[in-house]
Amino acid sequence: MTELWTVAEIVEATGGRLEDGEQMEPAVATQPVTGISIDSRTTAPGHAFFAIRGDRFDGHDFVDSALTNGAALAVVSTQRAPDSAGAGPRLIVDDVLRALEDLGRAARARMTGRVVAITGSVGKTGTKEALRLALAPSGKVHAADKSFNNHWGVPLTLARMPRETEFGIFEIGMNHPGEIRPLVKMVRPHLAIVTTVEPVHLEYFESVEEIAHAKAEIFEGVEPDGAVLLNIDNAHYRLLRDAAAAQPNITAIESFGRAANADVRLLDAVGQDAGSTVSADVFGSNVNYRLGAPGRHLVVNSLAVIGAVARVGGDLDKACTALASVAAPKGRGERWILHVQNASAILIDESYNANPVSMQAALDLLGQFQPNGTGRRTAVLGDMLELGDTGPDLHAALADGIVENSVDRVFCCGPLMRALWDRLPDNLRARYAAGSEDLAASVLEDVGPGDVIMVKGSLGSRMGPLVEALLTRYDAVKSGRDNSQR
Repeated sequence: MTELWTVAEIVEATGGRLEDGEQMEPAVATQPVTGISIDSRTTAPGHAFFAIRGDRFDGHDFVDSALTNGAALAVVSTQRAPDSAGAGPRLIVDDVLRALEDLGRAARARMTGRVVAITGSVGKTGTKEALRLALAPSGKVHAADKSFNNHWGVPLTLARMPRETEFGIFEIGMNHPGEIRPLVKMVRPHLAIVTTVEPVHLEYFESVEEIAHAKAEIFEGVEPDGAVLLNIDNAHYRLLRDAAAAQPNITAIESFGRAANADVRLLDAVGQDAGSTVSADVFGSNVNYRLGAPGRHLVVNSLAVIGAVARVGGDLDKACTALASVAAPKGRGERWILHVQNASAILIDESYNANPVSMQAALDLLGQFQPNGTGRRTAVLGDMLELGDTGPDLHAALADGIVENSVDRVFCCGPLMRALWDRLPDNLRARYAAGSEDLAASVLEDVGPGDVIMVKGSLGSRMGPLVEALLTRYDAVKSGRDNSQR
């Protein structure tokens, strides 16, 4: 395995005290560390295990397990250090999360490439993944494998960044004011992207404008002579533009979207079930490319991707070719073929999360698919959470998108989805249930040949298990792939 750090470098970055039972052998300090982990179940030989205390578990309870699995080092707090005395090499620090942050800052300090930070109400992970693909032909790219965009995910992603990285890509999320600011100051991007600002996490904000101000915190960490790339079609574009202009470190404020004055402008897009063909003007140059996943929202976000490639010095032609390999991440539009009565149906898995904007995008995607034969478009919808007092109205408003996209049947679950259920025309109602587990049997029995089924809801709505039940019941395979990949 490639060396990511030495133990000595981690000690220096964190200011901790190295111990191994009664005495630390000198050779341990020069031992290579090949990875950073916060989960003992995935800690591999050579990793440094950071015993972070989370909402449900305290990593200190799993130090022995991590070291038994071959961890080169366990980072533990002074308070809990006696619990693992003698277990193996340990780095003792005042605060384990702060130590991880310090290591992340050290990783950023030694990296000489270009860094992009992405935030936005929706589209962060998909944009990150597309940008990873687009920049790969131009150099060594580092980005998180998952949506590691919070107070521990960002420093963890930084700490895992190899020293030879040429392009670093980080997504930064929030659901409260003030959460982006400390994270972006660790990341220190050369380019900051805001995908969009929408009514998400309204439970914690007075208005969408407040959300825009919170997203604008990302500008505070941009490196001197840095740039921002904003969605010109968004209602809060001017607010974001003005906030960026107030930062002396930002010298370029650029835009993407459909508007005629966008710096990266959509000229044309033709959607198909398997993707989209896109034509765009990128800072004055016309480019054409194919996206490997369908959806109008992905087309718009791809403009930010190609704009970012151009801004950080990547090869634009190679990036456009690479975008043909874009695939929807798990739970965010991933497509499956279900085997139904010697025929097939299509399942669109949107179960990872939901808000009003992503829900509308998912309904638009469902409407883009044409059922086969007597097949139907079916939407299986769970509650969108963290919307505060506006929740019922925002759920009821989904009825318009359902009708506009010619959805034939709708299953709803959760107390908030009751507002949508009550608004739906009788002919579209399939079944309502209090929770996803109560809905599963009805959904499983309803699938017919030629159907297109889309499942979506917030994580707390637990739509994922319903998707898994469909995949198992109908011996599913990934769309366009064989059974060996299920």
